[in-house]
Amino acid sequence: MTAPSESLAPPPSGLSRATLWAIGGVALCAAIWGTTWYAITLQLGQVAPLASIVWRFGLAAVLLFAGCLLTRRSLKLSMTQHLAAAGQGVFAFSISYSFTYAAEGRIPSAVVAVIFASLALLNLILFRVAARQRAAWLSWGGAGLGVVGVAVLSGSEVLGAGLDDASALGVGFAVLAVIAAAFGNFFAWKGQVAGSKVIPSTAWAMAYGTGLLALYGLATGVEWSIEPSFTYLGSLLYLSVFGSVIAFVVYFSIARARGYALASYISALTPPIAMLVSVLFENARFGWLALAGLALVLAGQVLLIRAPKVSAV
Repeated sequence: MTAPSESLAPPPSGLSRATLWAIGGVALCAAIWGTTWYAITLQLGQVAPLASIVWRFGLAAVLLFAGCLLTRRSLKLSMTQHLAAAGQGVFAFSISYSFTYAAEGRIPSAVVAVIFASLALLNLILFRVAARQRAAWLSWGGAGLGVVGVAVLSGSEVLGAGLDDASALGVGFAVLAVIAAAFGNFFAWKGQVAGSKVIPSTAWAMAYGTGLLALYGLATGVEWSIEPSFTYLGSLLYLSVFGSVIAFVVYFSIARARGYALASYISALTPPIAMLVSVLFENARFGWLALAGLALVLAGQVLLIRAPKVSAV
C-alpha cells in the first residue's frame, strides 16, 4: 500500500515546477537546520534539556494551531489520523529530539551529523520492510552517497575529536535519535495515507510529542525554568519558529509530494551549511577532503531528485 502521490512515475526530462519547488524546499530546510545545530548548543546550560524541548515544540504547536484558526483551516482529525499524529509526535518530536539534545551534550555536532546522514537510507529500509515500498536504485545510490559524503566531509573533525568510553553513550543516543526520526516519518506517512493535511497533522503531532515529554518531566521531577537571557530566548524563538514551524511544514510537504527519502536527505545537506557558518563567523578553514565530501553529498542529492517515486510491491 502506498500514498497516491507516491505512485511510480518516470523522472521528468527537465526541471518541472514541482521539481524546482522540491529543490527550493530542500535548500530552505537545509539552510534552517544547518544552523539549528549551533542554536541547540545555546539551549544547553542552566535549563534542563527536556524543558527546552517542551518550550520549543510547545510554542511551535501553539503557533501552528493559531495559524490554522486564523486561516480557518480545519483542525479536526479522524481517530486513525490522530493515532498517526500521536505516533509521529512521540517518535519525531519527543524521542528523537530528547536523544538529539542528549547526544549534543556529549559528542561534537559533526558526529551527530554523520549519524543523521543515514536518515534517508533508514527511511528507504523502513518503508521497504514496513510499507512494502520499492524505491528506485537511484534513490538507494543517492542515499548511500549522502552517508559516505558526510562521513568524508566531517571525517577530520570526527577523528580529531576522538570517541572515548564517555563519548560512546553520546553516539548511542544519536543512533537512537535517527532511528526514532525514521519511525516518525513512517507515522507521518500513515497520516498522509489516512488523508490528514500537513499543517493540522503537524500541529497535533507536536502537541502530542510535547505533552508526552511534559508528563515524563513531571514524573521525573524536571525543573521547569527559562533562562531570561537574550541568547536563550533568541535561540528558543529561532528553533520554534524557523527550526520547527517553517522547516517541518516544508519538510513534510516535500515528503508527501516527492517521498520521504528525498526529504530526509536534508540531514545530509546540513553539514555543508554548518561549514559555511563556521567559515563566515568562526574563521574556520576546510581542506580538499571536506570539498570532496561536499561533492558526494550534492551528487547524492541530484540522484534522489531524479529518482522515480516509490511504488508498492
